[in-house]
Parts: sequence; structure tokens; C-alpha cells
Amino acid sequence: MFAIDLTEDAQLRPLEPWQAEEFLAHMDRARATVDPWIPWASVSTDLASATATLQRYADNAAKDTQRLYGIWLDGRLVGGTMFVAFDARNGNCEIGVWLEPSATGRGLVTRAARVLIDWAFTVRGLHRAEWHCNPDNLDSSNVARRLGMTCEGRLRSSYPWQGVRNDTEIWAVLASEWK
Repeated sequence: MFAIDLTEDAQLRPLEPWQAEEFLAHMDRARATVDPWIPWASVSTDLASATATLQRYADNAAKDTQRLYGIWLDGRLVGGTMFVAFDARNGNCEIGVWLEPSATGRGLVTRAARVLIDWAFTVRGLHRAEWHCNPDNLDSSNVARRLGMTCEGRLRSSYPWQGVRNDTEIWAVLASEWK
């Protein structure tokens, strides 16, 4: 398995089904802050459901439509980044991220997302990378800004969460704009 150093004490690595127990423990620590923004946080509540979440990403990685990576800080899983959608044929992808509170403020999410976008553009030849976030999630939109993305618009009432309809901001960067 590969590991990419994000800092001297943090790594980006694939997050796979065999790591479901570690993933579940991480979700238990992160659920309160992650659940409003990442829908599968609320469904990974026991070992079977955590394994199913990771297996779904592994199956989709094999289909070249999604990928999932964990962020480890001092050897402990504290967050991750993913290709929510990966469409090589049309040259587009969507990046998603999450982080538990103990690891915030270190730039880990921005570094990890930068690795994925750079790979999508330089290795896979994609044209466009998107970032979707709830406008109330200022941490997420700030990462999109740091990545050099442009806010292209807002989808009003685009998804329900706990009985309330929420908006989605769409941010994007094109390969020709990537630095």
C-alpha cells in the first residue's frame, strides 16, 4: 500500500474494507461534526455498516468511479478525502473531505485534497474538479478557496438532512487554472 506524507506526522493512504474497525472508531469520534456534511457518517454505526461503506468505495474504485483515502495523524485515522464522483470519460470529478475535531487547523484536508486534484489533472488528464458543500459549512468553502476554486453557484434546497432541506454550493477548478 502507498502512503503520501502530508506533513512530518500525517499521511494520506487508501482506506479499505479491512480497516473497517479503525474507520468505525474514527466515525464514532467524528460523527457529531461530520454527519451534517457527509451523509454516510450517520449510516456507518456498527462494524457491518462501516465495512459496507468501505466496500462500496472499494467496488467503485474498481469501476473507476469513486475512491476513498484516509488521513492518519501520528498513526491514527483522523479524516479523509475522496472522489465522490470520478468520470474519466467526461473529464470531471468531485472531491469530498472530512476531519475529526482533534485534527483541525493543520491544513491536512487542503493538502490531501490538493493531492487528489493534482493526480486527477496530471495523471488521469481530467478537465474539471468540483467541490460541493453546504454554504453553512464555512470550513469546507474555505478549503475550496485555498485550493483556488471558484464558487459557481448554489443549488437551493438540493438535499434533505434531518427533515430540513439544505442548499449546496458548487465550487470548481479547471485543469488549465490549476497551479
